Amino acid sequence: MPTSRINLRTFDLNLLKVFDVVMSERSLTRAATQLNLTQPAVSNALRRLREALNDELLVRNGRTLEPTARGQELWPAVRETLQKLQASLAPSVFEPAGATTTFVLTMADATAAELMPGLVKVLARDAPGVSLRVVPLTTRDPRKVLEEGGADLAIGHFPAVLADLTARAQAGAAETFLHHRLFVGDYVCVMRKDHPLTVGELTLDRFCAASHMLVSFSGRAFGFIDESLVSLKRTRRVVLTVNQFFTAGKVVVQSDLLTVLPRHFVNVTGYADQLVIRELPFAVPPIQVDALWHQRLDGASPHAWLRTQVAALGQTIFSA
Repeated sequence: MPTSRINLRTFDLNLLKVFDVVMSERSLTRAATQLNLTQPAVSNALRRLREALNDELLVRNGRTLEPTARGQELWPAVRETLQKLQASLAPSVFEPAGATTTFVLTMADATAAELMPGLVKVLARDAPGVSLRVVPLTTRDPRKVLEEGGADLAIGHFPAVLADLTARAQAGAAETFLHHRLFVGDYVCVMRKDHPLTVGELTLDRFCAASHMLVSFSGRAFGFIDESLVSLKRTRRVVLTVNQFFTAGKVVVQSDLLTVLPRHFVNVTGYADQLVIRELPFAVPPIQVDALWHQRLDGASPHAWLRTQVAALGQTIFSA
């Protein structure tokens, strides 16, 4: 499809704001609510932008809108430009009491269960007009999601990402992503209360001989536990792979499967009294949970406020 030339003197820059929100919401109805416009007005703005750029930008796929290649390519630049412009025009100090900002966070369900209740209380008390959207964390490397504007802040265990960022910094590369350590925890083996392995020592042999369930965001049936076992020249049988910690806990309660969960998560499952925690019979790296964000948001006062709240909650919850 040929590319059209845009005349900025006549181009309506408001169309880019509409495009950004529609890309974020993937719904004309939700975008209209977010923009305080009617759905026909949003649809008309999107039509005008499509005509100006000579590309569909978003196409319907069932009940959602999916970006074309051009739409996906354009969105990060549009979002970054709008955010920089808003940061430049807005007051230098973020006033949470009167703000109507929407933040998008990506994290695992275990982390959300710990952080979100406290963060909702902060919003109700200090920032009643601010909204949060939590989207599933489906990777141990969320940099692409942050780069493309799919989330403002990623929270999770990202050891490979931090190692790469450290190596880049040592090589003198520019900082594209920044991070902050929220807390450090550990993993434990979890089983139902009357599981046969609750009796006697949980040895390495007994652990490896059991049937296991793995929490894997990617769906890959090989995780850090398996990496540790390989270093010991041992293996285990993974019978089931799920992508949520809550699902894993619920399945364990009703089966003979073992699973490995963050220790701090067990108490928020709602059925901790039906579970037994056993120490792992081999060493594994600790959980290092970090907040990760794109450098373009580092100087934005709303985002700085959000990071401060998340860091304070992390320190309060996980030092208790």
